[in-house]
Amino acid sequence: MAFIRSVIHLLWMGITVVPYALAIMLGTLLGVRGVPLYRIARAWLSLCISGARVLLGIRPHIIGMENLPQGVNEGAILLVKHQSTYETFLMPVIMPHPLAYVFKKELLHVPFFGWAIGRLDMIHIDRNQRTQAFNKVVQQGKDLLAKGIWIIMFPEGTRIERGQKGTYKTGGTRLAIDTGAPVIPIAVTSAKAWPRKAFIKRAGVVEVSIGKPIPSTGRQPEELMREVEDWIEAEMRRLDPDAYPAPVAARAPRAADGG
Repeated sequence: MAFIRSVIHLLWMGITVVPYALAIMLGTLLGVRGVPLYRIARAWLSLCISGARVLLGIRPHIIGMENLPQGVNEGAILLVKHQSTYETFLMPVIMPHPLAYVFKKELLHVPFFGWAIGRLDMIHIDRNQRTQAFNKVVQQGKDLLAKGIWIIMFPEGTRIERGQKGTYKTGGTRLAIDTGAPVIPIAVTSAKAWPRKAFIKRAGVVEVSIGKPIPSTGRQPEELMREVEDWIEAEMRRLDPDAYPAPVAARAPRAADGG
C-alpha cells in the first residue's frame, strides 16, 4: 500500500507541476516579476504538501513560529536541517515571507520545475566557481533581503540520513554577517516519513522546530555556525531520539577487593 500511495503522489506532483510551471513562464513573457510569480510556485508547493497529507499520511507539526522576525522589513537567513525533499517544499508554504533558495545551477535543467524556478527570485550558483559563487550569493542576498525576501540555505549542503550529521558549511553565516541579518536555525525530522532518496514514503508526523533568531553582528562565521549546529543537532536528538544512539554512561570505578 505504501508503494501504491508513493506512486500516486509522484504522479500527482508530476502532473500538477506542468500547469503551474507554464503559468510562471507565461507570466515572465507578460512582464510579471517577483512576488506574483512566487505565489504561483507556492500554490503548487502547497498542493504537494496537501497531497502528501492526503495520499501519504505525512503531516507537519510546527513549533516556534513565534520566533520568526515579525517586522515587515526584517530580514532573516533560515538555516535548515536537510533530510529530504519534504522540507524543501514545506518551508515556502509555512513561512510568512517569500523565500529565496540558494541552489546549484544544474537544477535549472529539470523540465518544468527547473524552468520555473529559474524565473523566480532565487540564487543559483556554480559550485565549481566557489569565490564567484559566494560573491553572487552576497550581492543577490542583499538585494533580496532589501525586498523583504528571506534567504533559505541548507548548511550541510545535501540531504542527510536520519540520525546522521553532515559537515556544516559557513556559507549561510558568512552571508548573515555580510548582510547583518540574523540566522534562524530550524530542525526537521522529515526522514522519519520521507527518507533521503527513498521512493517509498511512510505515514507519520514531521516535526519542525524553529529556533530563536541568532544575531550575526560582530560574529565570526565559524563560531556562529557552531552555535547553529549545536542547536540544530541537540534539537534533532530531542525531536527524534530513536534515530540517535543513547550516550554511553560513564562506567563507575570498581572498588578494590577486600583481603
